[in-house]
Amino acid sequence: MSAVPRWALLSAAGAPLFLVGGWTLAQAAQSDGFDPVRQTISALAAAGADHRWIMTIGLAGLGLCHLTTALGLVSAAPTGRALLALGGLATLVLVAFPQSPDGDSTTHAVAAGVAFGALAVWPALAVPRRAARSLDRERRHPPAPARRVALAAAVVLLGLVGWFAVEFFTDGAWIGLTERLAAAAEAGVPLAAVLVSRRRPRLSGAG
Repeated sequence: MSAVPRWALLSAAGAPLFLVGGWTLAQAAQSDGFDPVRQTISALAAAGADHRWIMTIGLAGLGLCHLTTALGLVSAAPTGRALLALGGLATLVLVAFPQSPDGDSTTHAVAAGVAFGALAVWPALAVPRRAARSLDRERRHPPAPARRVALAAAVVLLGLVGWFAVEFFTDGAWIGLTERLAAAAEAGVPLAAVLVSRRRPRLSGAG
């Protein structure tokens, strides 16, 4: 029996739905020819944007889903879960402090940076060492492959976030596209982690 509750699976699945569904509906509601390749997700929820409530709900749902998943992903190491929760909390902060019409908001920018960073790094710190050693002794699910996969996921996420950062700070032509790639990948990794964790049996003696 898995130690990860079913509601954690629901919250993990909800994250990409809120994010991608939010930007899809919000883009369709824009009346000024919004360019998703060039313009950011935050512009859809910025003060003065058409129907900004759509993306606002999408981002708020995303943040709450990450917080809920962090609470339920009890098979992960505390440090990894804390970073996942931090990413969710930072997402809620950037919702509370939207971009201004001219795109300038220090609090929003800092919160976005914290969210992207925390959600990129958390997989690397999510594999619990004690549980990995116990499983290794039982010759089930060796820890080395799990740790390698987690590190690889973090490297890929950091690469996508880095690409977005380069586009953002150089005012590149793919700011919106790279942000969406990074954000979608970060929203999907917790779902993958929950699915893997729920397939593994609860450790003997675990509460």
